[in-house]
Amino acid sequence: MGSSTENRSRMGSIKPMGIQLIECVRGGPLSFRSSQALVLVLTFLSYASYHATRKTTSIVKSVLDPKTTNLGLLHWPSHMYLQELKGAANNTALESGWAPFNGEDGTQLLGEIDLAFLGVYAIGMFFAGHLGDRVDLRILLTIGMVGTGLFTAAFGAGYWLNIHSFYYFLGVQMIAGLFQSSGWPSVVAVVGNWFGKSKRGLIMGIWNAHTSVGNISGSLIAAAMLKFGWSWSFAVPGAMIALVGLAVFLFLPVDPEVIGVEEDRHVKDYEKNGTDVPLLEGHSSGRDEAVGFIQAWRIPGVAPFALCLFFCKLVAYTFLYWLPFYLSHTEIGGEYLSDSAAGILSTLFDVGGVVGGILAGHISDRLDARALTAATFTFSAIPALFFYRIYGSISLTWNVALMFVTGVLVNGPYALITTAVSADLGTHSSLNGNSRALATVTAIIDGTGSIGAAVGPLLTGYISAKSWSGVFTMLMASALVAGLLLSRLVVAEITA
Repeated sequence: MGSSTENRSRMGSIKPMGIQLIECVRGGPLSFRSSQALVLVLTFLSYASYHATRKTTSIVKSVLDPKTTNLGLLHWPSHMYLQELKGAANNTALESGWAPFNGEDGTQLLGEIDLAFLGVYAIGMFFAGHLGDRVDLRILLTIGMVGTGLFTAAFGAGYWLNIHSFYYFLGVQMIAGLFQSSGWPSVVAVVGNWFGKSKRGLIMGIWNAHTSVGNISGSLIAAAMLKFGWSWSFAVPGAMIALVGLAVFLFLPVDPEVIGVEEDRHVKDYEKNGTDVPLLEGHSSGRDEAVGFIQAWRIPGVAPFALCLFFCKLVAYTFLYWLPFYLSHTEIGGEYLSDSAAGILSTLFDVGGVVGGILAGHISDRLDARALTAATFTFSAIPALFFYRIYGSISLTWNVALMFVTGVLVNGPYALITTAVSADLGTHSSLNGNSRALATVTAIIDGTGSIGAAVGPLLTGYISAKSWSGVFTMLMASALVAGLLLSRLVVAEITA
């Protein structure tokens, strides 16, 4: 096993017990490639489970407040499952809703819970990133996942305990948002520790598919559990993320030094060609200190990318929360889609987002120009949004094609900035080899973006009541601002 000092990295991270057990069984340490694969799998499952727990409230809204079924606010058609329950013993309970959400102001109360969750999540992100560069990321991620699981289940426990207090559900969601905020800075920092810059865009673009996988799987699981009672739609995803958190605690190596692979032959090969050196390559001394919050904001590129992501996530989350509603209330090919058909169709936007993330990552790797790639996508999203609004109603085929293209162009820069760009800036040359800024930089960028994610759907609720053209104008203006914010970085990349 080696000495206890060999099991501890410069950030105080201890070699996970599961890794020690594997090494005992195989009679030697894990290879660098095997460790990278393990990191990708565990962090993928970790953040997919985070997103799966986030989707539960969207699915259960139609049960808590049956009126929301008609509003079409669900990202996935959970009401398909409700229709199958007609005639069942618990159908009366499903149709009557759950106080206090089944009253006249039920939809507003659910909206306030969503807004409170996103607000606490965005604020907590800044603190979680600051903390992540100072503690063991494996422990922070484990606490965040187990805490998320407990409070996700606690929301569902309101059914079993017959709780009808709005403030109970509001408080539970706010605490869940706080625990959730630890996830993204942690997983990006861990992945960034293991992969060098030259292939980071493509690798993280593929890895970022966890968002869509989590959204879809969480929707299916929560919807399938509704027939047993809406509480199980929270309890099962909550238990799942807690179990994944346990796996993270037992097996996740946060950086190469934790398991002692910095002298691995693969690492030496990287150092020879200088193309894909892992971030924690041993150039930093054990005296590296975590970068402060203000210092992280001053890293060149952090502020413009953070502000750019504010507008990118404003556009992306507006589609996430409102696209099914828009589809079910817009005449397409002379007909209106049912709520279930609109929900199914809206998932194609997510599919386009997966393609966009991979494409943006690959292009940025080939060009070695993150800002140019992100700006190109955001500017291209403007005509895509315009054409989708104008020509998406011609036929279902046109709508599907334009929605997919819009998903590619809207989610491409969003995925690129939250992954590869955050990892790049967290190891910026101005830090002189100090890699202990990854979590803080990631939190600053995605935390700022999460504020936009809360603002977009909120503004859409007011603007759409008057005009959907006004909503799309807001989205196009946001995409324009997002691209302009990167203009100086684009010029610098082109000049270089």
